[in-house]
Amino acid sequence: MRILLDECVPRRLRRELPEHDVHTVAEMGWAGKKNGELLQSLAGQGFEVLLTVDQNLRHQQNLKAAGIAVVVLMQPRIDWWI
Repeated sequence: MRILLDECVPRRLRRELPEHDVHTVAEMGWAGKKNGELLQSLAGQGFEVLLTVDQNLRHQQNLKAAGIAVVVLMQPRIDWWI
């Protein structure tokens, strides 16, 4: 499975997904893109899942049209993986 880690998701999470093709937004050259731009960039790149901590994404974007699964990681503190 090809997975994209959003900017706020700790890159270390990649180690927990060794059986998958995991990339970061920065690696793809998409750092700083707004959510809509990011979802458009994903189109045609073979990603199946976007991992993010952005709880508002579903209210801001049409995720059905994006054509990928979006998993929102919820944790009380942003430094949870450090």
